[in-house]
Amino acid sequence: MANKKPELTVDETEIEAVAPEQKATHKWEFKPRQEPKWGTVTKEGLIVGRGTTKRVIPPDEVYHLATLGCTYKELADWFGVPEDTLRYNFKPYVEKAREEVKQRLRQAQIKLALSGNAVMLIWLGKNMLGQSDQPANTDTNKILPWTDD
Repeated sequence: MANKKPELTVDETEIEAVAPEQKATHKWEFKPRQEPKWGTVTKEGLIVGRGTTKRVIPPDEVYHLATLGCTYKELADWFGVPEDTLRYNFKPYVEKAREEVKQRLRQAQIKLALSGNAVMLIWLGKNMLGQSDQPANTDTNKILPWTDD
């Protein structure tokens, strides 16, 4: 008898019973320690800019693009705002996204090394443990002191 995993089912009525205002508008719940310095937050995003150049930028979209490795310049070009404005208003989101990517990469590297990948074991040993291919350069020509006591 083969081991068969039970199938997961979703009751459609439970999903539709949730009111639209209760549904999550984004996947994550990161909230920076401080409120944005300029602009007001709407359901769609943060209003940035002055006068006729105001734009609504969704923080979750900034976060997602930052997890893909976008620079501040690329983000600013994408949203059509100056780089300084983007950095000023969304720095906590971008920093959090970049730290999350670094953690996920470390997890993947360690998982690969622990699964037996010799190259990754060597690389992590050198970078995390301070190991090297070259032995430490010490004075090995000195004679060890011997005592006949």
